[in-house]
Formats: sequence, structure tokens, C-alpha cells
Amino acid sequence: MSTAHPATTSPPRVAVVTGTGLAVPGLTLPDELLGTVRDGGFDPVTGLVGRDLRHKDRASRLALRAAAPALRDAGLLDGDGYTGPGDTTAVVVSTNVGILENVCSFADTIARDTVLGLSPLGLPQTSSNVIAGSVAMAHGLRGPNVTLCNGPTSGLDALYWARALIVTGRAETAVVIGVEPAGDIVTKLLGTPALDGAVALVLESAAGAAERGATVRATVAGCARAADLAGAVARAGGLTPDLWLTEAADDPAGPRANAVLDPAAALGAASGALGLLQAAAAVAHLDEHGRHTVLATCGGPEDDGVAAVFLTGPHHTP
Repeated sequence: MSTAHPATTSPPRVAVVTGTGLAVPGLTLPDELLGTVRDGGFDPVTGLVGRDLRHKDRASRLALRAAAPALRDAGLLDGDGYTGPGDTTAVVVSTNVGILENVCSFADTIARDTVLGLSPLGLPQTSSNVIAGSVAMAHGLRGPNVTLCNGPTSGLDALYWARALIVTGRAETAVVIGVEPAGDIVTKLLGTPALDGAVALVLESAAGAAERGATVRATVAGCARAADLAGAVARAGGLTPDLWLTEAADDPAGPRANAVLDPAAALGAASGALGLLQAAAAVAHLDEHGRHTVLATCGGPEDDGVAAVFLTGPHHTP
């Protein structure tokens, strides 16, 4: 008679952050989102030129300039290119107005010259996924390729989906980018100048990061989206944050935190990049306070939902 053995289960997969990168005017490193002051910083006038950026739209150029330092920071990019598992590396992009200028320009050309006036080189720039595709092709990333453009929560939603791809085993690594380019049409639509920048995070499975000896900067401990702030925070895990990164500091439903900060307050309309700017700021905070918990939230009562993400430091103890 055979004896039944209990089924063995693998430990749950965990998503961690191993790299960050910025292409934001006047900034160099994410700790500047928390108030660190340095001279210089990224300049779009000089930073968005080069052979590798020819025939690319502005949003894609900004995204590429943020993705490269994030991959280097994670130890996944050297002189020979991307050193990670290309087949299992995803690209997830958040942008709400990234291709607006391109689409309007093509519409004007059609109205003036008919479709015969269109350039085939520029046509791909009217696709909402051109940014994610450009980053994937530049670094040989052949995993899932996704673009989100669903309003104020888009940046944190991108982090949610990147984490989901890793936790479910669909990807081992994910490059997550928030980007919003500036332009006359964008300013007219938003009523204010846009960020004109990009931010990138590299997420990996904790096991994969450990196997290659990568430095874990933060753990994505919980992500959720709900109709209101209290519901989103509770569904994301309901942890007690040491730092809350938000535009909604005066919301009475907000959690108690030792400090509250809006890291994108002085950067222009961050839109789909907001949540990832918050996440990059959270990683910078956790670099200094490894036992802390940081909460990032986007969206509010006037929007169709609120997104919340908890990030914990590598030395955090529940």
C-alpha cells in the first residue's frame, strides 16, 4: 500500500526593486526628489540627441534616457548591452499624453496634404505602444510589452502590473517607466506644462536578484486600486507607513505617517509618471532608512479610482 506524501509548495514569488533611473530636467538621482540638492542634472536640450535616438518621438527618447541608468543601477547593463534574461524581461510603460503631439501632427498633415503627405518613418509614433517597443528593441527585451494610459493612477498601476508579471512567473525582470513629454498641444490639453521627463524602475523576482547577487533596494509589498483612498490602502496591505508620498495630504481618510511629501510638486504635470516618481523617491528614502515602510498613492475623489503601493526596505521586519 502506497503512502501519500503531502504536496510540496514553492514559496511565493516576491518582486523587488534593484534599480532606478531619471531623465527629469534639473535632476540626476532619485534622492533629489526628496530634497537633496545637486548642481546640473538632466537637460533635454543636450540629453535627447544622439544616433540611438534618431527618428524617435520625444516620449520614447525620454524613456530610453531613463531606462539606461536604471538598468545600469541594477547591474544589468554594461558596454556590451543588456546582461539579463532578455526572453523573460518585460517592459511596462505608463503615459497619458505620450503620443498626443504625434497623433495631432499626423491629423494636421492628413487634413492639409491627405494621407499622401504622411511619412512612413513617423507612422509608428502614433501607436500608444511605441514607447515600450522602443525600449524593448533598444535592449533586446523580449518579454511582455505593455502600455497603460488610464489617468492619474496610471504610474502606480504600471507598478502593479509589473509586480503581477513577476509574481505569477510570466517575467523574471521588468523595466517600468513613467514618461510625459512637453509640447504646445500637451500644454493646451492639460492647461499647464507637462513634466517633460521620465523615470524608470527595474523590478526582479527576489530569487533572481539573489541568484545574481544584486542589491535589493526595496520590496513591492502590496499594490491595489479601489474607489477611494481608504479602500486602496487597506487592499494594498494596510501597513503603517513611515513616509506617505501623495498629492492628497489633506485627505482625512489618509493613513497616519511620520512624514508626508509630494515629490513631484515642483516638476510640472507629472500625470502618468507621477506614481513612478513617487516609487523612485520611496526607493531613495529606503536607501537611507532600510527598516521603513513607504506608501505611495495616486488619484482622488475627482478621479475614477485611487491606487496605493507599499514599498518596504531590505531590512524591514513586519
